[in-house]
Amino acid sequence: MTRVISVVNQKGGVGKTTTAINLGASLAAQGKFVLLIDIDPQANATSGLGLPHKELDRGVYETLISPASLSEVIRDTHIYGYRIAPSTLSLAGATVELVNLPRREHLLADKLGEILQDFDYIIIDNPPSLGLLTINGLVAAQEVLIPVQAEYYALEGLSQLLETIAMVKKELQPDLSILGAVLTMYDPRYKLSQAIMEELYKYFPNRIFRSVIPRNVKLAEAPSHGRPVRDYAKTSRAARAYERLGREVISTELYPIRNPFSQ
Repeated sequence: MTRVISVVNQKGGVGKTTTAINLGASLAAQGKFVLLIDIDPQANATSGLGLPHKELDRGVYETLISPASLSEVIRDTHIYGYRIAPSTLSLAGATVELVNLPRREHLLADKLGEILQDFDYIIIDNPPSLGLLTINGLVAAQEVLIPVQAEYYALEGLSQLLETIAMVKKELQPDLSILGAVLTMYDPRYKLSQAIMEELYKYFPNRIFRSVIPRNVKLAEAPSHGRPVRDYAKTSRAARAYERLGREVISTELYPIRNPFSQ
């Protein structure tokens, strides 16, 4: 069964896109067929995998507003088994244009039905907001992965995010569950990083990934080269961390976690 994982956090700069790109690369390296869907108008996931998003004539936006299928816009990456449905410049105005369409919250989910059988994992990189595109990203998914930055304001807005996820589960996608939270930009030298980890357990007592993503220069450099960190600097601490995260995600196929929303 294909697993659809939506990577979500409405705060910018928390490592959301970095996690989407590198988790997908890790899963592909472990023999899985992976599709990354970029529904962030900033298109950082698209450029981070080496596609010039400003030059693309079609992407996710075009499939949402027309009868075109996702398979028509999906492109290969340089990694075997790893493909991407890119974002384009057109996606920036999508929220306004989609608001009057029928089934506006289900547009992406409806498109996914055509390609689910082609992939083991589908990862959705959402915008850093809780607007209509992110709602589409949640409705289309079964699981939510929340990157949380090890910084002072990291938990600000987390309650609102959890409320939004709970609303989507109640009203639009009853099968939605929280896969877990992953701590990013972690530096063990700082007491604050430890404190954030402890606070995070209060929000997610049942699921914090053991894989912690470190603050790492190679990880920050990799997107400018259009490569996941495992290709850019395979022996770096960040590359090893995302490899472990991929293994952890795969392991949840065998050991399902309890949905924090279920009573």
